[in-house]
Amino acid sequence: MEDGPSDERGESAMVTGMGHTIGSQHLALREQVLAELRRRIVDGDYPPGQRLTEERLAADFGVSRNPVREALRIVEADGLVVMMPRKGAVVATPDASTVADLFAVRSSLETVAARMAAERATATDVADLRRLLDDARDATEQDDLSRVAQLNSDLHLRVIEISGNRWLSSISAALYLHVHWIFRIGAAHRAPHSWQEHIRLVDAIEARDADEAEAAAHAHVAAAAQAALDNVDDAG
Repeated sequence: MEDGPSDERGESAMVTGMGHTIGSQHLALREQVLAELRRRIVDGDYPPGQRLTEERLAADFGVSRNPVREALRIVEADGLVVMMPRKGAVVATPDASTVADLFAVRSSLETVAARMAAERATATDVADLRRLLDDARDATEQDDLSRVAQLNSDLHLRVIEISGNRWLSSISAALYLHVHWIFRIGAAHRAPHSWQEHIRLVDAIEARDADEAEAAAHAHVAAAAQAALDNVDDAG
């Protein structure tokens, strides 16, 4: 018999890292565990190289080991966790090749999205982007790096949404899980620069200058890629 409560109704009171239950959400328990495990990895609560045992995660989440086991299989497929001999599940450590591949895709996606957003953005869309910029400035000044990382993803996903291209939207969902993760690892150094680069991008979208929006997106992703690669080199 496994540790922890086995009744799904009892497990639905799983506690998040902030001390709040998520059992009231209308999600299957395994989906709640998966969402929380992903969040803790990408936010750095479980840093690269940390071993994740089923027993430890079950205790952290207040659930039995079954949903934990299922969640670990999925985050392994996501590339957030690797299975190592004699250690089991370990939070993955991004390497230079992985980072370069991610940013190659991101560069293509975001430059197209920026151009299309500049052509299609409404006044409401621009106001949404400005609000995200204001929130990111405040979070940066408060050194709230988890919030900065989330707002970074929110802004880019909003630009993609504004582009109106459903193919870009469908591709971006999985991509930005990793973008958020890698940004959060180096957020302390990257956050102030990222915020300034986002201002240039939003200015171009508001001006409906597609060429400048594309150039701003390309420069921003290039700078982010270099910062991420430098961070990987430093960690090595």
